[in-house]
Amino acid sequence: MMELVTKNWTLKLLSLVFAMILWMFIMGERHLEVGYTVPLELQKIPKALIISNQVPSLIDVRISGPRTLLMKVSPNDISIAVDLSDLKPGLTTFKRLEERLNLPSGMRVTRVSPSFVDIRLDRRKKKNVPIKVVLAGDPDPGYRVVGLKAIPDRVSISGAESELKTISEVMTEPIDLKGVTENFSEIVPLTYERTYTNFIDEKTAEIIVSIEATDPVEDTVLQPPLPVQKKAE
Repeated sequence: MMELVTKNWTLKLLSLVFAMILWMFIMGERHLEVGYTVPLELQKIPKALIISNQVPSLIDVRISGPRTLLMKVSPNDISIAVDLSDLKPGLTTFKRLEERLNLPSGMRVTRVSPSFVDIRLDRRKKKNVPIKVVLAGDPDPGYRVVGLKAIPDRVSISGAESELKTISEVMTEPIDLKGVTENFSEIVPLTYERTYTNFIDEKTAEIIVSIEATDPVEDTVLQPPLPVQKKAE
Protein backbone atom coordinates (compact mmCIF):
# COMPACT_ATOMS: atom_id res chain seq x y z
CA MET A 1 0.00 0.00 0.00
CA MET A 2 2.77 2.42 0.93
CA GLU A 3 4.50 1.56 -2.34
CA LEU A 4 1.49 2.86 -4.24
CA VAL A 5 1.66 6.13 -2.30
CA THR A 6 5.42 6.64 -2.52
CA LYS A 7 5.85 5.40 -6.06
CA ASN A 8 6.66 8.30 -8.40
CA TRP A 9 6.10 10.68 -5.49
CA THR A 10 7.97 13.49 -7.23
CA LEU A 11 5.65 13.38 -10.21
CA LYS A 12 2.61 13.21 -7.97
CA LEU A 13 3.78 16.20 -5.95
CA LEU A 14 4.35 18.24 -9.10
CA SER A 15 0.88 17.31 -10.29
CA LEU A 16 -0.62 18.44 -7.00
CA VAL A 17 1.24 21.76 -7.09
CA PHE A 18 0.17 22.31 -10.70
CA ALA A 19 -3.47 21.54 -9.82
CA MET A 20 -3.36 24.05 -6.93
CA ILE A 21 -1.90 26.77 -9.15
CA LEU A 22 -4.54 26.07 -11.81
CA TRP A 23 -7.31 26.24 -9.18
CA MET A 24 -6.01 29.55 -7.83
CA PHE A 25 -5.81 30.96 -11.36
CA ILE A 26 -9.35 29.89 -12.17
CA MET A 27 -10.66 31.29 -8.88
CA GLY A 28 -8.77 34.52 -9.40
CA GLU A 29 -10.17 35.04 -12.89
CA ARG A 30 -13.71 34.02 -12.03
CA HIS A 31 -16.16 36.86 -12.69
CA LEU A 32 -18.05 38.23 -9.73
CA GLU A 33 -20.63 40.98 -9.26
CA VAL A 34 -20.29 43.45 -6.39
CA GLY A 35 -22.50 46.34 -5.26
CA TYR A 36 -21.19 49.76 -4.27
CA THR A 37 -22.70 53.03 -3.09
CA VAL A 38 -20.73 55.82 -4.73
CA PRO A 39 -20.94 59.62 -4.36
CA LEU A 40 -22.39 61.83 -7.07
CA GLU A 41 -20.02 64.77 -7.54
CA LEU A 42 -21.51 67.95 -9.01
CA GLN A 43 -18.57 69.87 -10.43
CA LYS A 44 -18.03 73.42 -11.71
CA ILE A 45 -21.37 74.96 -10.78
CA PRO A 46 -21.47 78.44 -12.39
CA LYS A 47 -21.06 81.17 -9.74
CA ALA A 48 -24.17 83.04 -10.87
CA LEU A 49 -26.35 79.92 -10.59
CA ILE A 50 -27.61 77.69 -7.78
CA ILE A 51 -29.08 74.17 -7.72
CA SER A 52 -32.78 74.48 -6.86
CA ASN A 53 -34.01 70.88 -6.65
CA GLN A 54 -33.26 67.77 -4.63
CA VAL A 55 -30.41 65.78 -6.19
CA PRO A 56 -29.28 62.40 -4.79
CA SER A 57 -25.83 62.53 -3.24
CA LEU A 58 -25.25 58.76 -3.54
CA ILE A 59 -25.76 56.33 -6.44
CA ASP A 60 -26.08 52.53 -6.11
CA VAL A 61 -24.07 50.62 -8.72
CA ARG A 62 -23.31 46.95 -9.37
CA ILE A 63 -20.05 46.07 -11.07
CA SER A 64 -18.88 42.76 -12.54
CA GLY A 65 -15.37 41.71 -13.41
CA PRO A 66 -12.54 39.32 -12.60
CA ARG A 67 -12.23 38.54 -8.92
CA THR A 68 -8.60 39.68 -8.87
CA LEU A 69 -9.59 43.14 -10.13
CA LEU A 70 -12.59 43.52 -7.86
CA MET A 71 -10.45 42.75 -4.81
CA LYS A 72 -8.27 45.74 -5.68
CA VAL A 73 -11.16 48.20 -5.99
CA SER A 74 -11.96 50.38 -2.99
CA PRO A 75 -15.34 52.16 -2.73
CA ASN A 76 -13.39 55.35 -2.01
CA ASP A 77 -11.81 55.12 -5.47
CA ILE A 78 -15.14 55.13 -7.35
CA SER A 79 -17.29 58.19 -8.04
CA ILE A 80 -19.63 59.65 -10.63
CA ALA A 81 -18.77 63.18 -11.74
CA VAL A 82 -21.18 65.55 -13.51
CA ASP A 83 -19.80 68.74 -15.06
CA LEU A 84 -22.24 71.67 -14.79
CA SER A 85 -19.97 74.39 -16.18
CA ASP A 86 -21.82 74.89 -19.50
CA LEU A 87 -25.38 74.75 -18.16
CA LYS A 88 -27.93 77.55 -18.35
CA PRO A 89 -30.83 78.23 -15.96
CA GLY A 90 -33.46 75.49 -16.23
CA LEU A 91 -33.80 71.71 -15.89
CA THR A 92 -31.16 69.37 -17.34
CA THR A 93 -31.36 65.56 -17.29
CA PHE A 94 -28.13 63.56 -17.10
CA LYS A 95 -28.63 60.02 -18.44
CA ARG A 96 -26.35 56.96 -18.66
CA LEU A 97 -24.56 57.70 -15.42
CA GLU A 98 -22.61 54.44 -15.77
CA GLU A 99 -20.55 56.07 -18.50
CA ARG A 100 -19.33 58.63 -15.96
CA LEU A 101 -17.90 56.02 -13.56
CA ASN A 102 -14.12 56.05 -13.24
CA LEU A 103 -13.68 52.26 -13.42
CA PRO A 104 -10.50 50.28 -14.21
CA SER A 105 -10.49 48.52 -17.58
CA GLY A 106 -11.81 44.98 -17.53
CA MET A 107 -14.78 45.84 -15.32
CA ARG A 108 -18.38 46.34 -16.41
CA VAL A 109 -21.35 48.15 -14.86
CA THR A 110 -24.43 45.91 -14.69
CA ARG A 111 -26.84 48.23 -12.87
CA VAL A 112 -27.12 51.88 -11.78
CA SER A 113 -29.85 53.24 -9.50
CA PRO A 114 -30.98 55.85 -10.19
CA SER A 115 -29.91 55.61 -13.82
CA PHE A 116 -30.31 59.37 -14.39
CA VAL A 117 -30.52 62.61 -12.39
CA ASP A 118 -32.42 65.84 -12.98
CA ILE A 119 -30.60 69.04 -12.04
CA ARG A 120 -32.41 72.38 -12.00
CA LEU A 121 -30.27 75.51 -12.02
CA ASP A 122 -31.67 78.89 -11.00
CA ARG A 123 -30.19 82.37 -11.00
CA ARG A 124 -28.66 83.42 -7.68
CA LYS A 125 -30.25 86.68 -6.49
CA LYS A 126 -30.50 88.88 -3.39
CA LYS A 127 -33.53 90.50 -1.80
CA ASN A 128 -34.25 92.73 1.21
CA VAL A 129 -37.53 92.04 3.00
CA PRO A 130 -39.15 93.56 6.12
CA ILE A 131 -39.15 91.84 9.50
CA LYS A 132 -42.60 91.05 10.86
CA VAL A 133 -42.86 90.92 14.67
CA VAL A 134 -44.92 88.07 16.11
CA LEU A 135 -46.49 88.59 19.56
CA ALA A 136 -47.90 85.97 21.92
CA GLY A 137 -50.22 86.63 24.85
CA ASP A 138 -51.34 90.00 26.26
CA PRO A 139 -49.93 92.48 28.80
CA ASP A 140 -51.50 92.69 32.26
CA PRO A 141 -54.99 94.23 32.38
CA GLY A 142 -54.69 98.01 32.20
CA TYR A 143 -51.64 97.96 29.90
CA ARG A 144 -51.24 97.90 26.14
CA VAL A 145 -48.61 97.80 23.41
CA VAL A 146 -48.11 101.25 21.92
CA GLY A 147 -44.94 100.75 19.89
CA LEU A 148 -42.74 98.14 18.29
CA LYS A 149 -39.33 98.60 16.73
CA ALA A 150 -37.08 96.00 15.12
CA ILE A 151 -33.34 96.52 14.78
CA PRO A 152 -32.65 95.91 11.94
CA ASP A 153 -36.11 96.35 10.43
CA ARG A 154 -35.18 94.50 7.22
CA VAL A 155 -33.11 91.42 6.41
CA SER A 156 -31.15 90.37 3.30
CA ILE A 157 -31.78 86.97 1.72
CA SER A 158 -29.82 85.26 -1.04
CA GLY A 159 -30.55 82.20 -3.14
CA ALA A 160 -32.67 80.82 -5.96
CA GLU A 161 -34.54 83.53 -7.83
CA SER A 162 -37.72 81.45 -8.17
CA GLU A 163 -37.94 80.99 -4.40
CA LEU A 164 -37.11 84.62 -3.63
CA LYS A 165 -40.15 85.71 -5.64
CA THR A 166 -42.41 84.00 -3.10
CA ILE A 167 -40.88 85.74 -0.06
CA SER A 168 -42.37 89.08 1.04
CA GLU A 169 -41.37 89.14 4.73
CA VAL A 170 -39.55 87.28 7.49
CA MET A 171 -41.16 86.71 10.87
CA THR A 172 -39.65 86.62 14.34
CA GLU A 173 -40.17 83.88 16.85
CA PRO A 174 -43.11 84.77 19.13
CA ILE A 175 -42.44 87.37 21.84
CA ASP A 176 -44.34 86.58 25.03
CA LEU A 177 -46.28 89.58 26.42
CA LYS A 178 -47.97 87.74 29.28
CA GLY A 179 -47.77 89.75 32.50
CA VAL A 180 -45.83 92.64 30.91
CA THR A 181 -46.31 96.08 32.53
CA GLU A 182 -43.34 98.11 31.23
CA ASN A 183 -41.12 98.71 28.20
CA PHE A 184 -38.60 96.01 27.33
CA SER A 185 -36.33 94.82 24.54
CA GLU A 186 -35.50 91.28 23.49
CA ILE A 187 -33.21 89.69 20.92
CA VAL A 188 -35.18 87.02 19.09
CA PRO A 189 -34.32 84.59 16.27
CA LEU A 190 -35.86 85.06 12.85
CA THR A 191 -37.85 82.09 11.58
CA TYR A 192 -37.07 80.81 8.10
CA GLU A 193 -37.98 77.46 6.56
CA ARG A 194 -37.04 77.75 2.90
CA THR A 195 -34.75 75.30 1.09
CA TYR A 196 -32.86 77.18 -1.62
CA THR A 197 -32.49 80.62 -0.01
CA ASN A 198 -31.03 81.79 3.28
CA PHE A 199 -30.00 84.84 5.28
CA ILE A 200 -26.88 86.65 4.17
CA ASP A 201 -25.97 88.06 7.58
CA GLU A 202 -28.55 88.61 10.32
CA LYS A 203 -30.40 85.68 11.85
CA THR A 204 -31.72 87.60 14.87
CA ALA A 205 -33.26 90.99 15.53
CA GLU A 206 -33.60 93.20 18.59
CA ILE A 207 -37.27 93.99 19.22
CA ILE A 208 -38.08 97.03 21.36
CA VAL A 209 -41.60 96.88 22.83
CA SER A 210 -43.22 100.04 24.27
CA ILE A 211 -45.89 99.50 26.93
CA GLU A 212 -48.12 102.07 28.63
CA ALA A 213 -51.09 102.09 30.97
CA THR A 214 -54.40 102.33 29.17
CA ASP A 215 -56.44 105.54 29.39
CA PRO A 216 -59.48 104.74 31.54
CA VAL A 217 -61.53 107.25 29.56
CA GLU A 218 -60.42 106.41 26.02
CA ASP A 219 -59.03 102.90 25.72
CA THR A 220 -57.55 102.96 22.23
CA VAL A 221 -54.50 101.11 20.99
CA LEU A 222 -52.00 102.97 18.84
CA GLN A 223 -51.10 101.49 15.45
CA PRO A 224 -47.62 99.92 15.69
CA PRO A 225 -45.01 101.14 13.18
CA LEU A 226 -44.15 97.60 12.08
CA PRO A 227 -46.37 94.72 10.91
CA VAL A 228 -47.46 92.62 13.89
CA GLN A 229 -48.81 89.11 13.92
CA LYS A 230 -50.39 87.64 17.03
CA LYS A 231 -49.55 83.99 17.58
CA ALA A 232 -52.60 81.75 17.48
CA GLU A 233 -53.65 80.64 20.93
